[in-house]
Amino acid sequence: MRKRTYLKLASYQNEETEKHIAEVRSIHAEMRGYKHDFHHHLETLKGYLSSGEIERARAYIDELDERLFAVDTLLKTGNVTLDAILSAKIAKAKAEGIAVKVKAVVPEELTLSDVELSILVGNLLDNAVEACREAAGEKFIRLYIAMKGKMLYFSMLNAAGEKRRKEHGLFATQKPGLHGFGLRRVSSVIENRGGWIKANSEEGAFSTEFLVPALA
Repeated sequence: MRKRTYLKLASYQNEETEKHIAEVRSIHAEMRGYKHDFHHHLETLKGYLSSGEIERARAYIDELDERLFAVDTLLKTGNVTLDAILSAKIAKAKAEGIAVKVKAVVPEELTLSDVELSILVGNLLDNAVEACREAAGEKFIRLYIAMKGKMLYFSMLNAAGEKRRKEHGLFATQKPGLHGFGLRRVSSVIENRGGWIKANSEEGAFSTEFLVPALA
């Protein structure tokens, strides 16, 4: 029964990952389309203005501006998959009033699969948002992702509530479902890839750091 639940949750998470990636790839393609069609947009606006259709010109500009704003709010790390994951998770955090600071620069191609990236980064950010909900004071997430040689380096500090205890080598979580499922998946990917992870819980703050091979 436990194995069946694990597989069901893993399948659901993989489906969510693929959906986020598809959405961001679609937006990137749309942005390339805007660049290609820029001349046509100008010609359309000139036509409206020449015929005195000011309101239609304004509506056209507003529509373009709205679509371009949606693209510009995406985080751009250099890696489309990581862009998808971070953009979705950070938007969720900000919607909950969490102050987020991110610095992330990653190569376009990594040896980690899309699903592995989602497991690593997505689960840890979900945990950070959960911890921020329990924080009494300022709610914040500070994230740094970069390459150290051929290793992907991840470092995150976030607000939290009381100091957490470890259970079976993992910090306790308040999330429903299989206990500590996300952290177990993170640890499993890092272990299988020959990397390492370190987490520390203090009163009011939680830090996570990992290194994992990511380039051939």
